[in-house]
Amino acid sequence: MDATSKKAYLIAIVVQLIYTGLSVLSKAAFNDGMSIFVFNFYRQATGSLLLLPLALLFQRKNMLSMPLVLLLKLFLCALFGNTVSLNMYNISLKLTSATLVAALGNAVPATTLCLALLLRMEVVDLRSSSGIAKVSGTALCLAGVVVMAFYAGPALSPVNHHRAFAAHATGSGVHATTSKAAWIEGTFLMIINNMAFALSAVWQARILKEFSNRMLVAVSLCVFSALQSLVVAAVAERDFSRWKLRLDIGLLAIAYTGFVVTGLTYYLQAWCVEMKGPVFFSAWLPLYSVFTMFCSTFFLGEIVHLGSILGGILLIGGLYSLLWGKSKESTSDGSCSEINKIHGPQNEQEYNKPDSHEEAKSAVTGEQV
Repeated sequence: MDATSKKAYLIAIVVQLIYTGLSVLSKAAFNDGMSIFVFNFYRQATGSLLLLPLALLFQRKNMLSMPLVLLLKLFLCALFGNTVSLNMYNISLKLTSATLVAALGNAVPATTLCLALLLRMEVVDLRSSSGIAKVSGTALCLAGVVVMAFYAGPALSPVNHHRAFAAHATGSGVHATTSKAAWIEGTFLMIINNMAFALSAVWQARILKEFSNRMLVAVSLCVFSALQSLVVAAVAERDFSRWKLRLDIGLLAIAYTGFVVTGLTYYLQAWCVEMKGPVFFSAWLPLYSVFTMFCSTFFLGEIVHLGSILGGILLIGGLYSLLWGKSKESTSDGSCSEINKIHGPQNEQEYNKPDSHEEAKSAVTGEQV
């Protein structure tokens, strides 16, 4: 294994660890009383403050040449892929657990595949092993979602009863304060998050086909989402005392998501995908679920139930089946997936410029944060 390959493996693991920190810190902030909608606005605003100066410095001329129709498309793409998606993600995280949200993230490729099939941008040949693998993977992901939503099973005691975060939260674990109805609601909100994210992934692929400046697309999505999130937060959270930032876990979570996730992770993920391809990067997604389960149990005191573990296994199995089908299909076609960069649960999104009609095929290998 050469140095570049070793670096790609290391970066893929580091990115999953960063996303684990995103889930755990966000959940801790919500447990501590942080408003979901205010948090999302500050997150997007922080990301905009980081990316906008870079765009003004390096892409000022190109910014002035962006047509109004393109800006409208980017506005709608930001609405679904960032604003709606992230708010659904955060509400689901508050209602359920970091473990469940991380596990359901493995269903994003299957959701995108279903959407691409409905839009006739993806073809599944049930006579081929790759087509069977993709359909089987989607079915396993669906089964995993159903198990996690409706079956709890016996609880596994947390390994740490002294939580580092969310010190003011009550109860001994997530199910101590979450009703079954709220748990099911949170699960289906996460499905809506996946659908909104998948829709924006397919849509953004078409946008990049006509406007290939990925940096300006990413900046535009972040800025538009910040403005949209401001409106949503102003309507949903009228107690302006909830808008005040303090030196607590909420401020740490905002800084982390704005600078580390939006800034550092984008470049790490983009480099990794460029070096090894989208299937390689997506294959590491289950590590995010495993890391989050251990960290949320240790730091947040969340109680993991057997149903979450079984559902997670089904989701991971479905993900690998789908990825194997995509990989085999790409090999047999003699081409690689082109749409490959999604970052994000949520999360800003980025893709390579497509070269042909294959623009939607590889959206199923993307990742959300």
